[in-house]
Amino acid sequence: MDVNGSPLAFYDFDGTLVSSNIVTQYAWYIRQHPSRLTAARKLAKLLVSVPVLLGLESFSRRRLNEVFYREYRGLREDWLRGKGEELLREVLGPATYPGARRLVAADRAAGFHAVLVTGSPDFAIQAFAGWFGFERVIANSLVFENGVATGEIVPPVIAGEEKVAAMRRMAGEYNVGTEHCKAYTDSFSDLPMLEAVGMPAAVNPGRRLRRVADRRGWPVIDLKASDHVDTD
Repeated sequence: MDVNGSPLAFYDFDGTLVSSNIVTQYAWYIRQHPSRLTAARKLAKLLVSVPVLLGLESFSRRRLNEVFYREYRGLREDWLRGKGEELLREVLGPATYPGARRLVAADRAAGFHAVLVTGSPDFAIQAFAGWFGFERVIANSLVFENGVATGEIVPPVIAGEEKVAAMRRMAGEYNVGTEHCKAYTDSFSDLPMLEAVGMPAAVNPGRRLRRVADRRGWPVIDLKASDHVDTD
């Protein structure tokens, strides 16, 4: 397939297409852990750390990712990847906003290559990306040694400005300027994603992002209010 000059549509994940996030994904994995003792210990640690995680999120998404993904330390790569389809069925599919698949399908029908941009780990969203028909995925990857997660993230950490840098690198691969591309996000912290493209849209936005979108004349899309989820 010739992609030279093909425009791209970049989609944030958490809060934009789904109501899930990196914490709910991790919690689901831990509840499935074959060792009840390990599951109980890790879930208890997660509950205690929630206030710290909320503080980190307001300070730096990058730092949040660096700290949070340490919780995956000791988990096996083959087990994590093997649970991807089950995670889609039990968590990500039900958490998908009603209009999300139709939005992506419409862009693909209009000639855009759909790209998922997320701070979630790649093994958690691979099945979801296939279900939606994303051509490419920009996601965090964990470091594994001898098949076991170290708790570190393969650089660069996909958060904040690095999302924009990754989008520009991919646009370069497709030989297309970002002014010809689309971007969608729900979060004010991802405002640089929208500013980096010629066709931005705020999706399910909070008050701060909605104010910016209204001031700049950007489309505002509510995927939560659309009809039922298409699960074909």
